[in-house]
Amino acid sequence: MRIRPVATVVAGALMGLSALVLSTNAAQASPHGHTPVTVAHRGASSYAPENTLAAIDAAAELGIEWVENDVQRTKDGELVILHDNSLARTTNVKKVFPDRSPWNVADFTLKEIEKLDAGSWFGQKFEGERVPTLEDYMDEVEHNDQNLLMELKSPELYPGIEMQTLRELRRGGWLDRDHLKHRLIIQSFNADTLKTVHTLRPDIKTGFLGNPSVADLPKYAKYCDQINPVHTAVTPEYVAAVHGLKGPHRRQLDLYTWTVDDPAVAIKLADLDVDGIITNKPDVVQDALENRHKNGA
Repeated sequence: MRIRPVATVVAGALMGLSALVLSTNAAQASPHGHTPVTVAHRGASSYAPENTLAAIDAAAELGIEWVENDVQRTKDGELVILHDNSLARTTNVKKVFPDRSPWNVADFTLKEIEKLDAGSWFGQKFEGERVPTLEDYMDEVEHNDQNLLMELKSPELYPGIEMQTLRELRRGGWLDRDHLKHRLIIQSFNADTLKTVHTLRPDIKTGFLGNPSVADLPKYAKYCDQINPVHTAVTPEYVAAVHGLKGPHRRQLDLYTWTVDDPAVAIKLADLDVDGIITNKPDVVQDALENRHKNGA
């Protein structure tokens, strides 16, 4: 059983109040009537090893409601949370399995992956942190009363991962009305994957990772609720083009942008009226956005 820090529990209890205060301040101070959502990239990945339970907890302790993660599949068909296709960068797999290069997730069973240390590379205090399963990850997000921007990573490597992920989400209680409306978004760089998710569960919010041409945006609006480009591709014209369309749920398309750690850049993007900012330093970005409103920007 995972023992969670007291601070995490306290943070979770205060999240609702924090969200209310932030939204009230935003409505009063923002020229656009809102402040962008701050999303912790792979958890609070500047402060804890990415895509681990520790990273979710670190985000919770900072008062961050939204976390982002990456879903992949093991050799024996289990869903796990890892960004790279290979285990080499963020675990000690080279030491434990030296003859298994290139150490791809798809070449290891869950039992083998559970033997790996996914925290020591980041810092000694995280020694023993594991690659979480999707089930364990969702349990921790739920425990912290957080919300999830879930990326299906390299789905072309894992046929059927869309349906499998939806089954896992349903078992975990994440496909009820509250989660679907307020707490879950599925994104991917793979448009066909998003089409599949939308076909299987048209009530789920979806986001395309990338910056399609303005001319192509109406095609994406048929099955995407968000267009999520890298921040260097965001211009006033592009934001206006995205916001000028309605998605499959007949609501204005959102634009979440990544990966922004510089507070000045975050403020600039907020002034362009983006809807979300994905960041490794969610406290830095959130503080910058709050100060922007306090200063009457």
